[in-house]
Amino acid sequence: MPFIDHFSIGVADLARSGSFYDTLLATIGAARRFEKPDFICYGTASAEFFVVNAPDDRTKSIAPSNGFHVCFTAPDPGAVRRFHAVGLTIGGIDNGAPGYRPQYAADYYGAFLIDPDGHHLGVVCRTGRGSEDH
Repeated sequence: MPFIDHFSIGVADLARSGSFYDTLLATIGAARRFEKPDFICYGTASAEFFVVNAPDDRTKSIAPSNGFHVCFTAPDPGAVRRFHAVGLTIGGIDNGAPGYRPQYAADYYGAFLIDPDGHHLGVVCRTGRGSEDH
């Protein structure tokens, strides 16, 4: 049984975010699974999913939480590098280049971005290896 079923983030412009996440999440094998006028749902073949949605209170601006970040799973280090590189070309801001993060775990190969609304994103693959880069 999965630990988390799904999670969602509020976005200021659903069409802009849809375009961003369509391109970004394709690098790790995820795609739109379904959508409604106020949200877009992304996923892979597994049951867990990620949602971008219009804010619950549309009178308030989007304010990403200090300390919150979403981290996606990548199948291999190449996908981590593609996620980061593609994210930068479509409006993401660099928040940590691809590489090993031994402060998290010896086999943690990840990268970090900030999306157009200011949400912090990560991507990681567990290589089963130590601290050497490839």
